[in-house]
Amino acid sequence: MKEIELLAPAGSFEKAKIAYLYGADAVYCGTSSLSLRARADMENEDLEKTIRYAHQIGKKVYVTLNIFAWDEKYKEIINMAKKLEEQKPDGIIAADVGVIEVLKKYAPSVPINVSTQANIISLQDCNFWYRNGAKRVIMAREMNKEQLKYIMENKPEDLEVEIFVHGAICFAFSGRCFLSDFLSCRSANLGDCVQSCRWSYNLYAEEKNNPGKFMPIETDEYGTSIFSSKDLCLIKELPEIIDMGVDSLKIEGRLKTEYYIASVINTYRNAIDDYRRNPEDYDCTKYLKELEKVKTRGLTTFYFNDRNNKDIQEYSGRQYNENYEFGGKVVEYHKESEGKSIIEIKNKLQIGETIKVNKTLEIGDTLEIIVPYQLEPFEFKIEQLWNNETEEEIKEVSPGVKGQKVKMKLPIKCEKDWILRRKK
Repeated sequence: MKEIELLAPAGSFEKAKIAYLYGADAVYCGTSSLSLRARADMENEDLEKTIRYAHQIGKKVYVTLNIFAWDEKYKEIINMAKKLEEQKPDGIIAADVGVIEVLKKYAPSVPINVSTQANIISLQDCNFWYRNGAKRVIMAREMNKEQLKYIMENKPEDLEVEIFVHGAICFAFSGRCFLSDFLSCRSANLGDCVQSCRWSYNLYAEEKNNPGKFMPIETDEYGTSIFSSKDLCLIKELPEIIDMGVDSLKIEGRLKTEYYIASVINTYRNAIDDYRRNPEDYDCTKYLKELEKVKTRGLTTFYFNDRNNKDIQEYSGRQYNENYEFGGKVVEYHKESEGKSIIEIKNKLQIGETIKVNKTLEIGDTLEIIVPYQLEPFEFKIEQLWNNETEEEIKEVSPGVKGQKVKMKLPIKCEKDWILRRKK
């Protein structure tokens, strides 16, 4: 069976390390000004550090340079291309043909991966980009499996194919959208999307026989998220995708938390490895159970199985699973010193533009340790807590303070950066 790459999002160097720890073969990342995530915490120094770290541990990095650039951006793009020629990432993801021409000239030794923003949906598209120097094409999410299979059977043999298998779906065609810029003067195609399609809207219908009189059309008192889509999830279809010979499976989410990255990457890592070991016994139920714990919206297969699929829209907006949340991250594990390990507390939840702070983390709470390469988390109850600075025994610790740490005993041997999930 052909090897297949699991490709993770990395909005920061720390998130890249988490992705690798939990089974990613590669990450994609980029600086905030030149990729499609202007709010990602990744600048030139972090990018260089990520590339260096990845190559030290035998992993890969693809750098996103996939904005649609105005002329005034090209000086910065040329400088970045020169740096990447020196740093040697494993590929550069781009969509703008002007940017790709710059990359060919100033970073000729770095492979070009053509972004999903280029809306690649046909064999003709693939052949065009192959003739123009692409090593890999990232297919549009709007394709179905018959179209993808046809391309896999007829494309140039050494042209790699990458597809999205999990994460947010853009309301526009593979992200080619101007709605955010129109409503908020923040361009999605320059990496600064405000996700206008996720907003709640109130609709009004004008009465046919009474011009000027409008009647509200609402799902509830908050309106309805008429443009918002569910999240893509192709965990059930994984065997078909692997058997087609696709080269890379991509997870969306550079702005998502370390907890989200650990949970989703670990689940797909186990699913891929389980199918490769025993294809006859593949059962997606247990993987879906884990993905449900961390979902931010409903899940859909989009158009992969059925071009007429209507189960795509998320009319009620986000649907967090409030039974599970980010609990913390292991900073130091100690078997000695009475077994007091240091945990960075993370139990807060972002909803829309506000922060919903959950109740304190306290003795008696149930936590799950997400163990890399192991699907089932290890569950335990907090029996004791200590103040990280004073060693004073405490009953609870309040969330919401960045970098806040506490000491607790962990029931199994853990490594630095392992993620703890809080179960309500």
